[in-house]
Amino acid sequence: MGTNLSVKEKLFSCYQSAKSHIDFSPELGIVLGSGLGALADEIDIKETLSYSEIDGFPVSTVAGHKGRFVFGYMDGVPVVIMQGRVHYYEGYPITDTVLPVRLMKLFGIKALLLTNASGSLNREFKAGDFMLIKDHIMNFVPSPLVGANIEELGPRFPDMSEVYSKVLSECVRQAAADAEIHLREGVYVQLTGPNYETPSEVNMCRLLGGDAVGMSTAAEAVAARHAGLKVVGISCVSNLGCGISDKPLSHVEVMEAADKAAPKFKQLIRGSVAKIHSKLA
Repeated sequence: MGTNLSVKEKLFSCYQSAKSHIDFSPELGIVLGSGLGALADEIDIKETLSYSEIDGFPVSTVAGHKGRFVFGYMDGVPVVIMQGRVHYYEGYPITDTVLPVRLMKLFGIKALLLTNASGSLNREFKAGDFMLIKDHIMNFVPSPLVGANIEELGPRFPDMSEVYSKVLSECVRQAAADAEIHLREGVYVQLTGPNYETPSEVNMCRLLGGDAVGMSTAAEAVAARHAGLKVVGISCVSNLGCGISDKPLSHVEVMEAADKAAPKFKQLIRGSVAKIHSKLA
């Protein structure tokens, strides 16, 4: 596909390409972060679509991200799962990082469940904790809404007073309580990456009110809200931020921590999906 297509043209071109492969109507979209990809293989799969099969679609280059949409039923709920996301630090425009979310909107989803692995900014958090995202700060990356507005998705100046749905957040709280999983809550900060933060940057994010920091998610949430989707987000704290811990950070460490937390994380997601479904019905 040529690079001279507008963001809108690219989106609808990708949608037409994807629809030629897929005949499934999901209700809920799920983005699986680091360490969670295997969950998509555990649902009642009806169809799959690799990102590379969609003409012009950005392809994830990160180790541990499989790079496909999985359509099927999670405990009876029709879902589409992103098994691996596209990151801004991979060199894609910010609009490409949210193209998958917009595509899921066109597939028919009503709500979006975002997950990620993050670094702790809050000294009370420890590796392996789960954090319900109450709000976010993403001033350090471009807004995905910059440029010509896509009127078919939403308004030019969308309200962001409640990016993360209070109703869906309560569903996650109830699912955590049912599973006896301790759930933290806090503000997520999206930075560009791919380098981890310096101790001074960690202090800055803490002063701004952040509790966890990562390289994704917030821009996706903004695009989803612009498109009228209800959003909820859960972050797995995979490491302590630089300066909070003296240990140097590595992607291997992040993946190991995410993999270790994955069984409980999967349980939390499954329980949350069932409760979210009841609110969307």
